[in-house]
Amino acid sequence: MSSKSVLEHFTVPDDFKMEILSKENVCIVAPSLVEVINYIQLCYTYEDPLLYWHSNCQRLPRLAKLAVQYLAIPATSAPVERLFSTAGKTFRPERCRLADGTFEKLMMVKCIMQSSKCVRRICAKIYSVSTRHQSAQAAAAIKPFYFQDILESEKPLDTPWKKLTGDYVSTFDVMGKKVLKVEPQALTLLAEQAMIDIAHLLRPGHLQQLSNILKDPESSENDKFVALELLKNANIASAMVLPGCQDTGTAICMGKKGQYVWTEGNDAAALSKGVYNTYTQKNLRYSQVAPLDMYTEVNTKTNLPAQIEIYSTDSSQYDFLFITKGGGSANKTFLYQQTKALLNPEKLLKFVDEKAKTLGTAACPPYHLAVVIGGTSAEFNLKTVKLASAKYLDNLPCEGNEHGRGFRDRKLEEEIHKLTQRAGIGAQFGGKYFCHDVRVIRLPRHGASCPVGIGVSCSADRQALGKITEDGVFLEQLETNVSKYLPEVESKDLSSEVVQVNLNQPMAEVLKVLSNYPIRTRVSLNGTLVVARDIAHAKLQERIDNGEGLPEYVKNHPIYYAGPAKTPAGFASGSFGPTTAGRMDSYVEQFQKNGGSMIMSSCYTSTKLYKKVEVLEYPELGMEAIWKVEVENFPAFIVVDNKGNDFFKELAGGIKND
Repeated sequence: MSSKSVLEHFTVPDDFKMEILSKENVCIVAPSLVEVINYIQLCYTYEDPLLYWHSNCQRLPRLAKLAVQYLAIPATSAPVERLFSTAGKTFRPERCRLADGTFEKLMMVKCIMQSSKCVRRICAKIYSVSTRHQSAQAAAAIKPFYFQDILESEKPLDTPWKKLTGDYVSTFDVMGKKVLKVEPQALTLLAEQAMIDIAHLLRPGHLQQLSNILKDPESSENDKFVALELLKNANIASAMVLPGCQDTGTAICMGKKGQYVWTEGNDAAALSKGVYNTYTQKNLRYSQVAPLDMYTEVNTKTNLPAQIEIYSTDSSQYDFLFITKGGGSANKTFLYQQTKALLNPEKLLKFVDEKAKTLGTAACPPYHLAVVIGGTSAEFNLKTVKLASAKYLDNLPCEGNEHGRGFRDRKLEEEIHKLTQRAGIGAQFGGKYFCHDVRVIRLPRHGASCPVGIGVSCSADRQALGKITEDGVFLEQLETNVSKYLPEVESKDLSSEVVQVNLNQPMAEVLKVLSNYPIRTRVSLNGTLVVARDIAHAKLQERIDNGEGLPEYVKNHPIYYAGPAKTPAGFASGSFGPTTAGRMDSYVEQFQKNGGSMIMSSCYTSTKLYKKVEVLEYPELGMEAIWKVEVENFPAFIVVDNKGNDFFKELAGGIKND
């Protein structure tokens, strides 16, 4: 029978078929070869054809008989079972891929017919021709080159900026292109101020989420207690004296340097100098330890090294993301190596639900939870987790494309957020607010891998964007007025009774009068107040630390948390609006132990209430000096008494702090 009879059982392109039919003296007779082919096709319906081939070895004798009968393989040349065993071992599916399945069939036949010289020659020709055909097919199917950043945002982040300086930047032309020249001082200044700001300040959105917890009727008492304490803590930290968290973290600087930006020296060194300046000059903790050998470590005493990563872009500016990551939230970053089997709605939700619960509350919830599925590598997955938790990827597209771009799955974000609310963990041991929000990012992946990363940004949600352009050096403006996120005081929450208080009598008498009234009571103050802001409090604390004690004026008069503006002509005082008093609360305990700060005031006021203003101490500090003011009918309210009652805690929902 001619080769045409054999080829009737194959579906091949015409040009391929003509190559085979042109050959003579083919010794294949195979009217029933299709049975062998059908079996081969059956193998390919399984994910692992080799596994199926070997697991059905009981059929090999019959197939061997067909091979002897129809493929002209001499039965005496070798045991046919051995031929099939060899075929199984040498089969390489990754080398045998044609869209119509033809090549897979032919390669399998080639393996079966190893002992026939004539057939080997034919199969060699088949392999050669089909390989060329496969290459031609592949060439015709190659997609054109298309570059796409995996984490390409649809639009820039909406960022409020503050300008640090217009110095240290200039432009010049090179080959018709405007080039931005950035001095090392610009990088140092930007990193230094970024580290200062994110150690003490938070983004408005984060503070608003805390405030929303206080207003949510579904919030538990624990949720509200934690939210209120975090707001009060943020208020204190905003004085820029004490950081918002004792773990001031590892300094992380990620830069994206445009190709038309020129810098001198080592950018990482200039940024590190800024980190060094902040950590050595401010009240921040040194957390970095250096290994001397595998088992011995010492603190670097500068919080260096910083983690600095700089990438190239095609822009004409230098963009930055600054993060300080403490150990608590960093230790809640996890990588799970999964498979495609996880990629269905039911399994994925169950998986995330189980893993999210293991985060616990040790890293200070409510969290900003990030879940990343996929990634070209394990490390890219976890890098994306960190960026997502910092809200850096908020403007990713909402769907993927054939080029492999990453995207946010906002529907899945809502579903996972509801899971965290139903978990009952809450901000601390019971409640709804385990997470403020959830971000879910889907990335391309290697077909054999499916990494899943989970991480958080904790209540010390510390990050800020920066940029250097031809206009200067800019840093993201974080929130400085935290008091507006605290519970609002309404008239219905306060007592209508007004108590007159003479501040010029001994402090013991003033305290006796005030102790007769509950919180919410309105008082009218008359007499002398001592005015002190942030730096003044720090100066007084230094006196205590040095064993000098507090001055008598602090012991004899109430302290008013405020600072005056310049005094217009004809006025006793300029604007004397109160500051966010909670910022100085960290000093109260020490001051009271030393006989001071027995009464503290911070409230709405007017310049008409001030009769006399004079500097008591530290005039070189300007508005930050310690002042003495005489007031008349100065309105205030009792918000914390000497019995442990706290107006703001009650206003937030009957919270009790045991």
